[in-house]
Amino acid sequence: MASDLGQIAQLLDATLDPVKHKKAEAALKLEEKKPQFSLQLLKIVATENLEPKIRLAGALCFKNFIRLNYVDEEGGYKLPVEEVATIKQELIGLMISCPSNIQTQLGEAISIIADSDFWQKWDTLVADIVSRFSPDNFKVNNGVLEVAHSIFNRWRPLYRSDGLYTEINHVLNTFAVPFLELLSATDQQITAHANDKAALKGYFDTLSLLIKVFYDLSCQDMPPQFESNLEHISTLLHKYLTYENPLLVTDEDSDIGVLEVVKADICEALHLYVTKFDDDFGRYAQVFINSAWNLLSAIGPETKYDNLVSKALHFLTAIAASPQHSQSFNDENVLSQVVEKVVLPNVALRESDIELFEDEPIEFIRRDLEGSDADSRRRAATDFLRQLQVNFEQLVTSIAGRYINHYLEQGKTNWKDKDTAISLFFSIAAKGTVTAAHGVKTINPLVDVVDFFQRHIANDLVSDAGVEPIAKVDAIKYLYTFRSQLTKEQWQAAFQPLIQNMGSSNYVVYTYAAICVERLLQLTDDSGTRFFGRSEIEPFAKDLLDHLFKLVEKENSPAKMQENEFLMRCIMRVLLVMNTGIASFVDMVLDHLVGITNIIKANPSNPRFYYYHFEALGAVVSFGSSSGTTMLEDRLWEPFNLIIKEEVNEFMPYVFQLFAKLLELNPSGALPNHYYGLVPPLMTPAPWETRGNVPALTRLLAAIIPRASQTIVAEQQVQPVLGIFQSLLASKKTELSAFDLLESIVISIERSALEPYFKQILSLVFTKLQESPSDSFKLRFVRFYHLVSAKLEAGLGTDFFISQVDLVQNNLFVQIYLGIVLPTSEMLVRPVDRKLAVISFAKSLGDSAAFAQRYVKGWRFTCEAMLKMLLNPPKVGGGIGDDIVNEADVDDIGFGLGFTALNTCKKAARDDYPEIQDITQWVRQYFTDANARHNGAIASYMERLTDEGRQAMAIYVS
Repeated sequence: MASDLGQIAQLLDATLDPVKHKKAEAALKLEEKKPQFSLQLLKIVATENLEPKIRLAGALCFKNFIRLNYVDEEGGYKLPVEEVATIKQELIGLMISCPSNIQTQLGEAISIIADSDFWQKWDTLVADIVSRFSPDNFKVNNGVLEVAHSIFNRWRPLYRSDGLYTEINHVLNTFAVPFLELLSATDQQITAHANDKAALKGYFDTLSLLIKVFYDLSCQDMPPQFESNLEHISTLLHKYLTYENPLLVTDEDSDIGVLEVVKADICEALHLYVTKFDDDFGRYAQVFINSAWNLLSAIGPETKYDNLVSKALHFLTAIAASPQHSQSFNDENVLSQVVEKVVLPNVALRESDIELFEDEPIEFIRRDLEGSDADSRRRAATDFLRQLQVNFEQLVTSIAGRYINHYLEQGKTNWKDKDTAISLFFSIAAKGTVTAAHGVKTINPLVDVVDFFQRHIANDLVSDAGVEPIAKVDAIKYLYTFRSQLTKEQWQAAFQPLIQNMGSSNYVVYTYAAICVERLLQLTDDSGTRFFGRSEIEPFAKDLLDHLFKLVEKENSPAKMQENEFLMRCIMRVLLVMNTGIASFVDMVLDHLVGITNIIKANPSNPRFYYYHFEALGAVVSFGSSSGTTMLEDRLWEPFNLIIKEEVNEFMPYVFQLFAKLLELNPSGALPNHYYGLVPPLMTPAPWETRGNVPALTRLLAAIIPRASQTIVAEQQVQPVLGIFQSLLASKKTELSAFDLLESIVISIERSALEPYFKQILSLVFTKLQESPSDSFKLRFVRFYHLVSAKLEAGLGTDFFISQVDLVQNNLFVQIYLGIVLPTSEMLVRPVDRKLAVISFAKSLGDSAAFAQRYVKGWRFTCEAMLKMLLNPPKVGGGIGDDIVNEADVDDIGFGLGFTALNTCKKAARDDYPEIQDITQWVRQYFTDANARHNGAIASYMERLTDEGRQAMAIYVS
């Protein structure tokens, strides 16, 4: 039965209510399963008499539904073919007719569909788009071009391939000429409507989209249709780079107008063409260089121009990097003008920056941090000057140095001028990329960054009286930026002042101090040794953590408490460096972390903050359990169980990982009572339907099974667990997780309970092996084989495995063993896996009746594979290894979109035979015992080997 339109609209409305949203989202999940749900959503989006917020919610819901339900992993449609056809038929026209905020959501849905279907399964799309072009209707054109841009911009980050170029050529053959005609028509309409504000804005919106699509179509290679019209295109682009019309000027300093947007789009396109197509475009470049220079020299400091200034500077940076054009800057007067008219105005502090510092401090920090302000004026001006310095290092350093000295002198009475001097020094001192991990790795040899700090900046770091907060931040940021240039001795002098600045009452100052301390605690010398380890911070670590927690807890609303991820990252880093030293104050840390958890779970709004928060909890679990896990389990059970009960989806994958880690730390003994309540829900499909939960749920269930094996068998839960294994195995995204679960079952469940299902397990795995499996899948299967083969003492072993394979298909084992097990065993990398393989091979050789009698050649092949591994015997390290934990990259584009592993809770590689330390000695002893057990049979089997093989084997069989 199809969904009811009115009911879905009500549910969409309820999802916008903080009180009702969870119940409404659950109800929508049920509606999703009904026929034609996607089409009902499109009807809601198209219904103009519904509230705009409901239509927008419908578009968002449609996009998310399409993302999860359009195609499966193999590209097959999950929806009925008729429904797919209707979606494609209706979507373009609907998007064109909708408001811009809805167009954005529908455009993303079209992009998702295009990823699957365009162009071969949607080959009419481009012709459909072109047929809707209008010479004079900007509303229609804007909708059509939004559709085109949502499809074509997918090409921008892709690597060149034959398939990609085939797709682009398919588009160009139909699209390029009408596109150029529409570009000219839009230019004519702008000229004709120069005095009509509403129409002018509409046509400029069209022009902006046309230039974005121009970039899309050119991002891989210049289309031949553009190449033959390059002069006309260049003339038109230059016209609008220099275009002025008072009707398009906005009143507010922060209100970005469409004219600024178009000019920024043009600069971005120019950057592309200078970078990729300078041989063809170079002859047109000079007029754009002059115009960009004039634009930058005349433009005001208002924030509405920021993006335009940034894009124009990116274009000039590309010009400066071009051998064909860079020499035009090789002149002292020109470079002086560059520094004075372009660089200085854009690195200097503006009133809007000071307002941001005071009114929105967290936003100031995020924009100001090196590497995170790619589109800011300051960042773009710095990049421009650095590129010029690459070409003319001596000249640029000398000219900039004069301005730095001038502003330092002025700065004695005006702190803003000193800020300008420091910003300019940043620009010329650093060479290459400034990284978030290390700051500046290479510096300009013509400057001395340590001397500059000591003479001009150090006093601002240590003094309290008369120092402006921004000057204090400049001092801390200087240390943060050049942290890799200071010696450990220099850092020891600077460390305590940094700590003291964390006690500042100014939000930006104490946050920057925390950022710098956190990075410093991560800093290592060339040998990998930390500059500041546990011994250096232990005397004040407890007080430092307590202070940091109180800064986080200043605000008690969920959104404000998790606003500042930098403080939580510093907390995490201190806990990591302290390692097991946190045991003496673990209760205090837990009090704070649990309290924060209980507040922010009401509204998880900052993924970076709560990621670091759970990494901090992971550090407590990993390092605070020296006296056992009971206390931690008791403290964490209630808040974590509430997260699961209240379905705080953002936190659940982290909670499952932490529960799993607690169990893994103490793998023996009965399952604590708390966990028994988790088992029934884990056996239901619901928690597994959220993709981000699956790796953590698998790990948790795999940790529960060894400690609850008897209960699982007694309560007949082996089959439900294997049902989860089967569903994990069915998907390419989760097939490796399936083996985590399967291995836990094999090492925990007795043979009598497992044997009835083993044939089916093998059938499922062998089916996957026939479908062009990945190397990772084959490696996991081979490890599983070796685990079963080695577990002779548990009633399994090689002969058990072979007997079960025979039930699937007689003699199939030969094909599996020769085609997959033996060649893939050589690819095992981890010492624990290679050791397991040697044990498995040895037990096959020493105790398998099948290899003794049925597979005579197989005995030889197995022996040769084992001897090859023993040439470099695997050694499993007994220590914990490197104690430096590298957290997830929260700036990565994919962060927060799926499962994020907690690195403080990494699962240790399982050693199934930890008692075997010297594998060579063990093999020798095993064969000696096996030979005696079987009355000298093993020695006689050596006749099956080559002379070289017998000689190698002789040291193991006496």
